[in-house]
Amino acid sequence: MKINKIKLAVAGAVLASASVANAGIIIPAGDWTVDISGNVNSFATWSKQEVRNTVAGGLTGIANTNPTGTASNITTGLLPNFLSIGATTRQNDLDVAFLISLQPGSSETGALSSGTQNNRQAYLTFGDKSWGSIKIGKDLGIFASDAILSDMTLLGVGAPTSAGNNTTLGRIGAGYLYADWKSQIAYTTPNFNGFQATVGLTQNWGAARSGTGTKTAASTTYTSTTVSSVSTVTATTTAATYYSAASANRSASTAYEGKASYSFAANDVTGKIWVSGIANKVSDLGAGVTVNDQVAYAGDIGANLNIAGFGLTGYYYGGKGIGTTGQMWDGYATNGNARDSDGGYVQATYALPTKTKIGASWGISKLDLASGETNANLVKENEMWTVGLYHPLTKHLNLVGEYSYLTSQAQGGAENKNNTGSLGAILFF
Repeated sequence: MKINKIKLAVAGAVLASASVANAGIIIPAGDWTVDISGNVNSFATWSKQEVRNTVAGGLTGIANTNPTGTASNITTGLLPNFLSIGATTRQNDLDVAFLISLQPGSSETGALSSGTQNNRQAYLTFGDKSWGSIKIGKDLGIFASDAILSDMTLLGVGAPTSAGNNTTLGRIGAGYLYADWKSQIAYTTPNFNGFQATVGLTQNWGAARSGTGTKTAASTTYTSTTVSSVSTVTATTTAATYYSAASANRSASTAYEGKASYSFAANDVTGKIWVSGIANKVSDLGAGVTVNDQVAYAGDIGANLNIAGFGLTGYYYGGKGIGTTGQMWDGYATNGNARDSDGGYVQATYALPTKTKIGASWGISKLDLASGETNANLVKENEMWTVGLYHPLTKHLNLVGEYSYLTSQAQGGAENKNNTGSLGAILFF
């Protein structure tokens, strides 16, 4: 049973021609086969903000909180450092496995989620190829998971964050919603000649919304004095700020997620088509605001195609109340009405004879005003162009260089623009 989903997905979907190990350090141990694996990466980033307007929920100001509008950082990329310890065994006609991972950051302080070290995976699985498998524990969310695993910036930087954050944003919020890492109970079918489906119950999250100095998640109000690294909720606010707020108060109801995919191969052509969805019941927004649309939901569709060194990816999502960038972030207005959101990205890559992969991608995430709402400073869209070079220096080590141009626009028309370049390396083991 393959248990390191991140590593295998990156190897297969992102750097098919580059060199990434499909297995880590394998150790036979009695009835178990232990796999110690992971990755280490770090990047030097240079970022400059061209325009500095207030776009609440925009992404362009994240890396440029200093008065000059420029920033240089040494940071982990979109994919955090992983140290994963897993094991598999066959007992009583069942394939049984577990995986526990830690994610220490390259930055000195801060994190995308909380603390300088994340704990994103701790789960067990059991099943059989005849009827499928069941997963219990914490792992990557089901909805939108294929979007992030197909993103070429997963091995790079993409959209930056401020100094001290544990990871950058990649294309999160400028092409897809963050799948995040969720407690879950999920069932995956056997592979039926390329078709496979997963359904699951996942941890429900409360809604979070932008403002001018405060944000609200369920029945709790957060201010700049109660959430670290927050001064005002403007263009400089990080995804982590709202996301910690959104996850702070849970609803009594679980969320429902599912996906289905079909993978195919014929001669030199390989590909995958997928759809996924989520439904999340929302409690009140706090401060006496009652939610009118009580279920936030979203769905997506995407496809990968690889032929003769060329790789193409197309992706689209849409939803109501689900928000933008992080799930449940800015999905509801202060009047309790849900906002519609949608977006997607297209990506093209080509592997040169030197095995260097070149890539270009464009993506956008849009957020509409809710019925009866006026909010000129709220983000309307985040749009980003990215070009990148990914070179396998050795079997396990890849050099990565990227440039991204990111634009955030508010509902009232104000814009922020940001240029980011990065250079670094990522090692898989």
